[in-house]
Amino acid sequence: MQIGSLLAVYFVIWWLCFILVLPIGSRSQAEAGEIVRGSDPGAPAVLRMWPKVLATSALAIAVTALLFWGLSNPTLKEYWN
Repeated sequence: MQIGSLLAVYFVIWWLCFILVLPIGSRSQAEAGEIVRGSDPGAPAVLRMWPKVLATSALAIAVTALLFWGLSNPTLKEYWN
């Protein structure tokens, strides 16, 4: 597989994992009791984006590796045919 295809698949898997990881551990301003004037009460109180980006990247690498392993495994190829 070419590197462009690999990066495209990783990019799609990364965004899917990001959507899954994003709400984990976040508390809204209403739950924290610290509503900033002019903002939505459902907005996160503390964003903590970098840990979520790192967790997403690690998860996406694992899922991409598992996907390509499954696609290249001869036993699974034989099963699918």
